[in-house]
Amino acid sequence: MSQAVYNGALGARRALDLRTSTSQRRAFRRTRVNELETKLSALQKDYAELHTAIFEAAQVHRRLCAPRLVRYGDFDIASEIFAVRHLAGDFFTIKETRNGIILALGDVCGKGLAAGMWTTHLVGLVGARAAVSSEPEFIVAGVNRDVCLLASMVPLASLFVARLDSVTGKFEYCSAGHPPALLLRKDGAMERLSDGGLLLGVIPNAPYVRGSVKLGQGDVLLGYSDGVLESINSAEEEFGAVRLEEELRRNQSESAESAVFSVLGAVQDFAATRPVVDDMSLVVVRRNVH
Repeated sequence: MSQAVYNGALGARRALDLRTSTSQRRAFRRTRVNELETKLSALQKDYAELHTAIFEAAQVHRRLCAPRLVRYGDFDIASEIFAVRHLAGDFFTIKETRNGIILALGDVCGKGLAAGMWTTHLVGLVGARAAVSSEPEFIVAGVNRDVCLLASMVPLASLFVARLDSVTGKFEYCSAGHPPALLLRKDGAMERLSDGGLLLGVIPNAPYVRGSVKLGQGDVLLGYSDGVLESINSAEEEFGAVRLEEELRRNQSESAESAVFSVLGAVQDFAATRPVVDDMSLVVVRRNVH
């Protein structure tokens, strides 16, 4: 075979090998792209299902909590819960009993799905205890014992339980490590409602005591979670109790519903571009003036 013929055959073979190699690479890339598209499609489906599940869980949480505005005689009770991660670890419930109206504001330590799932459990415990007794300290002590039975699983939580007599204005309460509710009197005097005891889940037989006040016409009570106080601005400053009291005074003459959204708006304006780091809940109880 002449050198020219040999070189020609070798070149043809190399060209064929190159075309074959290129074709194989293209086939491999197509296969790989198809595999990745299949995986992406599966991930998108899983994400959509997860998003739907979280949305449904948030709706369950909303139904477990009290309506945003309820009225009992002279009293308006407005509430709002702002979740940092779709599903809140805070809750607020209202239960009517023969001995008064039971209000329960709770905050599970942590945030997101884990905290959100435990709120359902705590709401159930509060409801079960309130069905047996309307005494705030009994409800809190009972829930604490129940939580301590699952101490290795349940995160710590704070709880504020109160019983309101909508006729007399008597307001009895018990706080399990919850931030003190603020009671702003019509004359401008401010009281902090802090009677109670330890956080839930610390000591099974922890003692809890009851506090009692009377809400008069024009008085406004504000309950809240620590996410409100701990909101941080760009200067690394916390919103804090002083600013919260100032906002309550600023909105003293507003309706309960307006006061809730004004205070929440003030907290969000304070944080501005800083991301919210914890769930926030606000409850305003206002006894209207005839």
